Amino acid sequence: MGQDNTKTGTSNNDNKQDSNVNINNNQEKEELKENTRNTQEIIVSTTDPESGLFVKGEKERCFAYSVSVACTKNAFVLDLEVAPGNVHDTQVFPDLFKRVKKRHPGIEAVVLDAGYISPAVCREIIKAGALPVMPYKRPMTKKGYFKKRDYVYDEYYDCYLCPNNQVLKYSTTNREGYREYKSDPKICRECPVRSKCTQSNNYTKVVTRHVWEHYLEIAEDIRHTYWGKELYKKRGETIERVFADAKEKHGMRYTHLRGLRKVKHYLTLLFACMNLKKLATWKKKQGTLPPAVPAFSSFLSKIHKIFTFNKTPLPSLAA
Repeated sequence: MGQDNTKTGTSNNDNKQDSNVNINNNQEKEELKENTRNTQEIIVSTTDPESGLFVKGEKERCFAYSVSVACTKNAFVLDLEVAPGNVHDTQVFPDLFKRVKKRHPGIEAVVLDAGYISPAVCREIIKAGALPVMPYKRPMTKKGYFKKRDYVYDEYYDCYLCPNNQVLKYSTTNREGYREYKSDPKICRECPVRSKCTQSNNYTKVVTRHVWEHYLEIAEDIRHTYWGKELYKKRGETIERVFADAKEKHGMRYTHLRGLRKVKHYLTLLFACMNLKKLATWKKKQGTLPPAVPAFSSFLSKIHKIFTFNKTPLPSLAA
C-alpha cells in the first residue's frame, strides 16, 4: 500500500515535469523549424571539394569554377578573381574592383554584365567616383502579374502607389536590408485587379525596396543615356572577345587542375600570355617590333662561331 501511495505521489510530480518537457519540446521544434528555413543544402564534390555546383537553367548542372575578369577598353586584362561555381558574381566583385581601382585610380566608368546588377555593386562603384553602366534586366515576375515598375515609389511620403492608385505604407526593414511596404487588406479584398497583384491569403500586397535602391536607380538612368548605350556596346569588342578567345583558342571551358589556388594560377598565366600576344600584335602593326631572327639561322651562326678555325699563320720558331 505504501508503495502504491508513493507511486501515485510521484506520478503527480511526473505529470508536472511532463508538461514542462512538452513545452520545452515544442519550443525546440519551433527553433528547429526556424533553423531549417534558414539553412541551405549544399552539394559538395568528392573529387574537388573547393569547386561549386554550377546551375544554369534546367539542363546544365556541373561542378565548376567561375572567373570574373576586368579589362581595359583595348581588351587588356587587368585582374581576375576565381571563385567556386556556386558563388554569385556580386559577391566576387568588391575585392576585384578594389584591387583594380587601387592600381588605376583614374577609372571613369565600369561596364558590367547583367549578373552584377545589385544595389551593393552600384553603391561600390559610385562611392569610388566611377559610373556604373549596366544592361536591362528582365523582371523576375510571374506571367499575368503586375511588375515592380508598375508600383510607383513616392520619395517624399516614403510610400508606394499600386496600379489601382492605392497607398502601400512602410511596415518594417528585414534582415536582408529591404524595406517592406504593405497594402491595406480591407482595400485589397475588394480590389478589382487583385488577381494580377497578389494571391496572399491575408489580402496584403508587399513591395520591397532596398536601402541602397537609389544607387540602382542612378545606374538605370545612365543606361538610358546615349553615352551609356554606346559604352555598353564596347563589351562585345572587349571582355566578350577575351572570353571567346580564352575558351575557343586556349581551352578555358574545362580545367584539368583541382583546387582553387591551382586554377587561379593557371588562369593568371593564361590571361598574361594573351596580353603579351596582343602587345606583340600591336607592336608589329605599328612597326616597333624588332625583326625576329629565325631560330635555325641563329643556331647555324652559333655553330659557325664554334667550329671556325683561325686561318692566320702561326709564328715561326727561331732555330
